[in-house]
Amino acid sequence: MERKLKLIAGSANKGLALEVAKHLKIKLTPVDIHRFNDGEIYVRILESVRGSDVFIIQPTSSDANLHLMELLVMVDALKRASPRRITAVIPYFGYSRQDKKTKAREPITAKLVAKLIEVAGVDRVMTFELHVPQLQGFFDIPSDNLDLIPIYAEHILNKKLKNLVFVAPDVGSASRTRSLARVVHAPIAIVDKRRPKQGVAKVEHVIGNVKNKTAILVDDIIDTAGSIVESASFLKEYGAKDIYVLATHPVLSGPAIKKLQNSPIKEIFVTNTIELPKEKKIKKIKVISIAPLLAETIKRDHEGIPMGIVYEKLYDKLKKRV
Repeated sequence: MERKLKLIAGSANKGLALEVAKHLKIKLTPVDIHRFNDGEIYVRILESVRGSDVFIIQPTSSDANLHLMELLVMVDALKRASPRRITAVIPYFGYSRQDKKTKAREPITAKLVAKLIEVAGVDRVMTFELHVPQLQGFFDIPSDNLDLIPIYAEHILNKKLKNLVFVAPDVGSASRTRSLARVVHAPIAIVDKRRPKQGVAKVEHVIGNVKNKTAILVDDIIDTAGSIVESASFLKEYGAKDIYVLATHPVLSGPAIKKLQNSPIKEIFVTNTIELPKEKKIKKIKVISIAPLLAETIKRDHEGIPMGIVYEKLYDKLKKRV
């Protein structure tokens, strides 16, 4: 496997790539990535990849434009070096929230990014918890959107929390929340909100019973944290005892950390799809690593073995604990 499988890290999340490489028991393929004085990106792959199955780990998180362009340049460099296949592993897919037109003359940028990745020469794409699953349809190449529900369920069961209710912070998150609650055999509630303008959410009321319960807000992204903090405060008003947050992608832009720090939220569980800088590693934030699941997925994809059996085993293991 070491002769044929190549794992490359972009600069966006090298820590995750190193962890995946450790699980796979291989070394990262060395690559020189730097910027010229005018900001242009230079990439050179420092060892042969001819005939290899290459996986690039590069979330397109902040700076989204820089990391996206870096991914495209890496793919072009690889494409000219005759690999057998190139898979772009994009744990966090930037621009995913621009997935439709809501006003006249707006772009659908998620579709544009998908096409750019295809045109660059990527053969397959792997993502985690896309903002909406339909984004997979923007690609005309094979794509896998990996499900983290069993990983989250195991983590919640390990916490041994009592009297749970899983809460969707908006109607769009209800499906994800319901899937997790079903595994843990817990009820759900939904925070009813409206968005008077972009980036602003107004909570109206809570659908479901949260009184004296341990509420776990489930979402795919925490960006400025305004919506999730307002939802948590509203749950407190409705009588929730303790409030936790489970969110896959810790974007945490602008005042997010300060808001979370001063909120009634007890703990925030996120994953390492996005690498957290030191200033964002507050005590409330606990990171769940996706590296073991990603490594197993890469291994099975490389060997042509179905991934379904892994999820079956994970769910069977959870059934015995609930």
